[in-house]
Amino acid sequence: MDTTRQKKINSLLIKDLSEIFRKNSAVYAQGKMISVSEVRITPDLSLASVYLSIFPSSEKELVLKNIETATREIRHELSQKVKLQLRKVPELRFYIDNTIDNMEKIDDLLKK
Repeated sequence: MDTTRQKKINSLLIKDLSEIFRKNSAVYAQGKMISVSEVRITPDLSLASVYLSIFPSSEKELVLKNIETATREIRHELSQKVKLQLRKVPELRFYIDNTIDNMEKIDDLLKK
């Protein structure tokens, strides 16, 4: 169960990471669209799991690899945005959110 503080930080990180990916999509994703679907921060606020939806999903593994390579730069840019709200910026771990792909599969199965 997330505390109120965790929920507020999750929302803050979603907003700011989305802005970072929107501005720098050409660098991190070669023009693909990246959406931050969810952030889960640990109770000690040291680690944030960031779930990304990548469109089109055909090259999502390559885009995720590029993002993981640039994690230090992303974290630094995030620190510039949240320096007044957070004392320490959490470590970032990126994962692919397959929710949309799963919904499409279920929808296709239901249509048959």
